[in-house]
Amino acid sequence: MRIAILSDFHLGYERFREDALRQAGEALSAAADKADVLLIPGDIFDNREPSPDVLAEGINLFRDLSKREWHARVSEFRGEGRTFTDVPIVAIPGTHERRAEGIEDPVDLLGLAGLLVDTTNACAIVERGGERVAIRGLGGIAEDRFKEIMKREDPKPIEGMFNIFFFHQSIYEFLPFSQDFIKLDDLPDGFDLYVDGHIHGRIESSSHGKPLLIPGSTVLTQLKDGEQETKGFYVFDTLTKSYVFNEIGSRRFVLRRVSIEGKEPSEVTDDIESVVSAEAGKGGNPIVKIELVGKLKAGYKGIEINSPEIVKHNSGKAIVEIGKDKIEAGQASAQGGLGEKMADGVSIKDYGLGIFLEKVRNNGYDLKKSPIELFEDLSVGETKEKVVKRVMDDLLS
Repeated sequence: MRIAILSDFHLGYERFREDALRQAGEALSAAADKADVLLIPGDIFDNREPSPDVLAEGINLFRDLSKREWHARVSEFRGEGRTFTDVPIVAIPGTHERRAEGIEDPVDLLGLAGLLVDTTNACAIVERGGERVAIRGLGGIAEDRFKEIMKREDPKPIEGMFNIFFFHQSIYEFLPFSQDFIKLDDLPDGFDLYVDGHIHGRIESSSHGKPLLIPGSTVLTQLKDGEQETKGFYVFDTLTKSYVFNEIGSRRFVLRRVSIEGKEPSEVTDDIESVVSAEAGKGGNPIVKIELVGKLKAGYKGIEINSPEIVKHNSGKAIVEIGKDKIEAGQASAQGGLGEKMADGVSIKDYGLGIFLEKVRNNGYDLKKSPIELFEDLSVGETKEKVVKRVMDDLLS
C-alpha cells in the first residue's frame, strides 16, 4: 500500500493565507493521485478556532477529496471517538488546533462531517486487496504529558499488519531546547513506521530501528535558512519499505546576506535593490529575506535604511523582508540573541517554550496546571488582557 504523508498546512495563516490554501490543495490533490492513503499529522489549520471562512476552505478541500474513487478503505476503527467515513484520509489535530480536553477542535469537526478519520487516541485499519495497515494516532499534546499518556494508552502494533504510529510533537534530537521535549526512545516500540508533524523542515530519521519521517510544512511560516528547501510530501510504500519525497509548487524563498560594513544608507539601499531585482527576475514573486550584517559608516544608524520604501517599490515582483538585527557591532550575535541560537526549522515559539520552562523551574513553579499548557495559554493570539484573565481564572479555579 502507498501511504502519502503530508502535514502542517496552516490554513488561515494570516501572512501567506493564499499560499497556505493553494499549496495545501496542490499537495492533497497530488498525494491522492499517487497514494492509497493520506496521512496528515496535524496543524491542518493555523488556529484552534478558525474563522468560518477559513473552516469553509478546509471543508471544501476535503469534500473534493472524499468524492474521489478510493481503492483502499477504512475497514475498522478502534479507540476513542467515532468515524463517519471509510475514506482513507487519516488525520490528527496538531498543537495549533489543540483545545481543552472534551472540547471539539477543527479536526474533530472535519471528522464529524465525514471528511476524514480522526485517530486521536485511536487506531484506523485500512484495507486494500487483502493488505491491512494499522494507523495509530496521538494528537498534539503538551510534551510533559507524553510519557504519562504513552503509559496509560500503551499503544501496541497489531500482529499481521503494517503498523504506523503518527503524532505531532517537538523531538529533542531535532529541537534541543528543552529536556521536556520527547526523545526518539520515548516513542512506542514495535511499529514499522513513525510519522511526526509540527517541525516545518523535512527530516528523514529512525526510531527503534524503523523509519521516522517528518514531511515539513506545505507553507512558509518562519522565513529561516531551513525553509529555503522545496515543500511537498512523502509517499511510503509498505511492501518495498521505500519512500520518495514529492515536491509541490511552493512559493520560492531565498535568504541573502548583505554586508553594510562602512557604507552609507543609500549605498545599502542600492545593494538591497540589486539583490531583490536579481531574485525577482527569476519570476514567481518570491519571498526575499535580506539580512544586513556589519556596521554602517560612522554617523549613520540602521533606522536610516528605508525598509518600507524598498518593500513598497518591489511590491508585485517580490515579497521583501529586511532584518536589521545584526547591524552595528553585531548586537544579536554578541549578546547571544535568539537569531544565533535557533537551529534551522525551529520556531520562535519552540525556542521560547524552552526558556519559559527553565524559568518556571528555577522559580519553584508548583501549580496543578502543566507549565507547557500554561505556556500554550499565554501564547494564544488574543489581547493581553484576555489572555491574563483566562489564565488567572484557570489557575485560581
